[in-house]
Amino acid sequence: MPDLGKYAETVLSAYAVSIVLLVVLVALSLRRSRKVKDQLEAVEKKVRKHG
Repeated sequence: MPDLGKYAETVLSAYAVSIVLLVVLVALSLRRSRKVKDQLEAVEKKVRKHG
């Protein structure tokens, strides 16, 4: 790891915040994906039932 000197805390906290935000975005995307998939399956079932 490079010597960051007096900026080490700032740089490392920026990395930490970025990683946390990326994890949150991935989690929200996966959650949304599951929800949309469930909704699509429900619509497809309804169409097959009445089709």
